[in-house]
Order: sequence, then C-alpha cells, then structure tokens
Amino acid sequence: MKTQKIADSHLREKLEELYSHYNKREFVHPDPLEFLYDYDDIRDREIVGIIASSLAYGRVAQILKSVSTILAIMSPSPYHYLMQATEKRLREGFTGFKHRFTTGDDVSGMLVAIKKMIKTYGSILNAFLKGYSKSDENILPSLSFFVKRLTHESGGIKNSLIPIPDRGSACKRLNLFLRWMVRRDAVDPGGWDMISPSKLIIPLDTHMYNIGSGMKMTMRKQANMVTAIQITDAFKRLIPEDPVKYDFALTRLGIRRDGDPARFLESI
Repeated sequence: MKTQKIADSHLREKLEELYSHYNKREFVHPDPLEFLYDYDDIRDREIVGIIASSLAYGRVAQILKSVSTILAIMSPSPYHYLMQATEKRLREGFTGFKHRFTTGDDVSGMLVAIKKMIKTYGSILNAFLKGYSKSDENILPSLSFFVKRLTHESGGIKNSLIPIPDRGSACKRLNLFLRWMVRRDAVDPGGWDMISPSKLIIPLDTHMYNIGSGMKMTMRKQANMVTAIQITDAFKRLIPEDPVKYDFALTRLGIRRDGDPARFLESI
C-alpha cells in the first residue's frame, strides 16, 4: 500500500508538471475548443460546444474549417439563429455540407433536435440535469438520458453526430463537450456550474487510450465506455474532485511537435 501511494504521488507530480506547462490558452490552437471563447452568452456557448465537439474527428484543419462553416451560417448568435429558424430553414441551410461521413442532414437533424430540447427543458444544460443525480458515480446516466432524448427528437434517424453510450460507445466527443462546459480553468471555459467535475468521464480516443494503457490504468483492448470509465477511475484515485483535469495537457503530447508521449511515459 505504501509503495502504491508513492507511485501515485510520483505520477500526480509528473501530471501536474505537464498541466502547468501545457494548460494555457497559447497551446489551444488548433483545437475546436477555441470557438467557445468567442461566446460569453452561455446559451450560445453550449450550442457552439455541441457543434464543435460533434465534428471533432478527422484532420484538425478540416475540423476547424467545418465548424467555421456552420458558425458562419448561424452568426452572430447561434442561439438566436436556432430559436428563430424554422425546421425547413434549418434543413435547407446546411444543404451540401460535408465533413468526412457527416452530412448537412446530420447537422440539421441534430440542430432540430437540440432546438426541440431547448424548448422543452429551457436549455441544453437543463436537458442534461434532467437525467443527473449527485448520487451517481459519474455522468453516464445523464449522458445516456440526453442521447436518448436527442435521438427521439431527431426522429430516431441514424445520425453520425449522435453516439449511443448504451451500446458501449466511449462517447469521446460528448465527453469532450462536457469537459469544456463543466470544468473551468485557463483552458476550459466552463459555465455549467451545476454539474460537478468529479462526475466527468475522460474523452477517450486512440491517443488517450494509448496514454492510459502506458500508465497502466487499463489492460483492456477496446477503447469503449467501459475502458473510458476504468481510466477515469484511475485518475480519480489521483484527483477525485477533477479526474479529467489532465486531459488537455496529455492530448498536447500527441498533437504538438514538442510533445513526446513515449518520453513522458518513460518519466513515470
């Protein structure tokens, strides 16, 4: 037990060093997170966050271009655009849009569903809170509720932007969205103060899976929700109040030219 505590202390020290170095606005670009900084109104920010995180797959240059294209259509206020636009206008507004296997129909379908949820619950946050309980171990029950409602409001049509946590998806993009909206520091803008950061789940992609495996946080072979929770629980042992604190800094290792995941893993 004493040896484990020493190892955990050493790992947290290394992670704090990484956090201190990378967790700064100057290291955000190129990252779709940067779009959220342009919106002080939380009603705009949560819509921008959903859009930016949902398209956060593929080449980063294309991600930034695709998000910019959508936000240009919804300018200057995504919230007011969404609430004033008819369903027909939303469907027509994104005709011809393409981001890898995401189509304009996917985008408009998701936005139509989000508009309906805002009308029902008052905001995207309130929709999440409808399925949220402080007694839950993590955000998964709320996330599952939100996705079910989103799927229902979109007519149950398959949509590349809507994952299905109940089928095992790690829901990397939605967990990324939640990190942006719930945490508040030099990088994550926050705004959803009614949800505790302690409930968040690590946004698990291939890079974070490899890092988590390298830190012996999981022995699993699939980067699914079970693995995401397992890695999150390992971080909770180090920092129970904020288990995804180091996500941004760790992902810089695989994004930036000065990052070296192998060297970091060797240091721990």
